[in-house]
Amino acid sequence: MNILIFSWRGPGHPNAGGAEIATHEHSKAWVRAGHNVFLFTSSFLNCKKQEMIDGVTIVRSGNQVLGVHAAALVWFLLGKHPKFDIVVDQFHGIPFFTVLFVRTKVLAYIHEIAMQVWKQNELPKPYNLIASEFGPKIEPLIFKLYKNVDFLTVSSSTKTDLVLFGVAKEKIHIIQNGFNSIRVRGVKKQKILTFLGSLAKDKGIEDAIGIFSEVHRKDDSWDFLIVGKGDSTYTKLLKRKIKKLGLVSKVKFEGFVSERRKFEILAKSFCMINPSIHEGWGLVNIEANSVGTPVVGYKVKGLIDSVVDGKTGMLFQKGEFHQIAMEIIKLNNDKIRYLTLSNNCINWSKKFSWEKSTKESTQLIESL
Repeated sequence: MNILIFSWRGPGHPNAGGAEIATHEHSKAWVRAGHNVFLFTSSFLNCKKQEMIDGVTIVRSGNQVLGVHAAALVWFLLGKHPKFDIVVDQFHGIPFFTVLFVRTKVLAYIHEIAMQVWKQNELPKPYNLIASEFGPKIEPLIFKLYKNVDFLTVSSSTKTDLVLFGVAKEKIHIIQNGFNSIRVRGVKKQKILTFLGSLAKDKGIEDAIGIFSEVHRKDDSWDFLIVGKGDSTYTKLLKRKIKKLGLVSKVKFEGFVSERRKFEILAKSFCMINPSIHEGWGLVNIEANSVGTPVVGYKVKGLIDSVVDGKTGMLFQKGEFHQIAMEIIKLNNDKIRYLTLSNNCINWSKKFSWEKSTKESTQLIESL
């Protein structure tokens, strides 16, 4: 089959995240299964307009905000490309509205419904204000257009949301994400808490700092590593917040790191803090678990799917900084319980692999 994927970001994009990793893993698997796969995505500084990566033909045009959606329409209708048997329309806030111009089979691919994330978006002005105001109003209407389309999603939480927006249960296919683990040996756990993810409001980095501040107030021997990057203005705001809290000597911004360095940091961390306000799944949670590191986060969609509360981590209500800090310190004083959680984490992570996930997605794509 000839398969086309529309995605707002793709391989190589400086802001690509877990959703883009998942898309590429599925794409590679479809190529291995003998299919011809195209990915149309946004461009970025000094990128190649077209290239082949792992057998997938990547076509780039338009910026990631809305330009890529317009460029996708023009390319599909007027560009040179094969006739496609199926088009995968990836949602990130909004889809590519393929139901309005594609006359072949469409598969909608979605990690999460944006909902309250619209209010926390990090888009540049004035896009952020437009998204914040109109996103929550437009989103329910969009799903009415897609009510007869099959959906691929990654968690029961997102399936529940889709049903609430009018998508039929039988149209929703859950395939959980896999992950690429790197074996790290001989690393001892230290009194380190880690945040891993984009430095963005909706990922909860400010709450993570607040939680660490509470831990430090009770025991100043802990350190905090922040792994990831974000908007420079927002990062400066975070650093000012840390300075105001008197934590400069205890907090280190690692920035963007290599995959190996990421797993080395996770392996030596006592816990990973993930106070995101909403996730589709939470790939970083499984990555942390794979090296025996429990996750501390909020009881929100996505995290309730990827974190087994009380077994692979601990989940709390948003804003419970003091309670979270006390539980972390209590866990540090209970070596047997911590070892049990750590072993649970490793066993839980073994349930997920890209081999399993992509086998399921290949079967799905070939059955539609």
